[in-house]
Amino acid sequence: MKDNVKAAVERILDSYLEMNNHRKTPERYAILRAIYDTNGHFTLDELGEKMTKVYKFPVSRATLYNTLNLFMELRLVIRHRFQGTTKYEACYDNNSHCHQMCTVCGKVTEVRSPEIADAINELHLKRFRKDGFTLYIYGICSTCQAKITRRKNLRKTTKTDINDNEPR
Repeated sequence: MKDNVKAAVERILDSYLEMNNHRKTPERYAILRAIYDTNGHFTLDELGEKMTKVYKFPVSRATLYNTLNLFMELRLVIRHRFQGTTKYEACYDNNSHCHQMCTVCGKVTEVRSPEIADAINELHLKRFRKDGFTLYIYGICSTCQAKITRRKNLRKTTKTDINDNEPR
């Protein structure tokens, strides 16, 4: 985690906890550090495993879930629902971006598109203040496309071989 981002998200958490008379528990800060040390998307289970194995700081599933909900409220974490899977990602320094999602294998990758960001920034919405955006682009990744093409070619070859062996 970059030191400036780490300090900023911890300040946001500190302020919220102080203003709302909540305890500053070590679990909340450890989970926040683990999230901001993670590159990309993660599931609740992956975060729990990281807390146990990497940080040697096991926390219950309920604590993870409640803490993630708090972080979403503070806009430190964003939740995505990718083809039946719920994933999260740190969003403090990465509010607006696009995801390309393979509808065959479920692989999700982030796409940087200044053109899309500029278009959305220029978009004027009535009675609404934009904070950021997430765009999902669905399609088929190159790996899955290559597999599909190989299967089609294999079927064509097999049909040709069968037709060549038929008596005339």
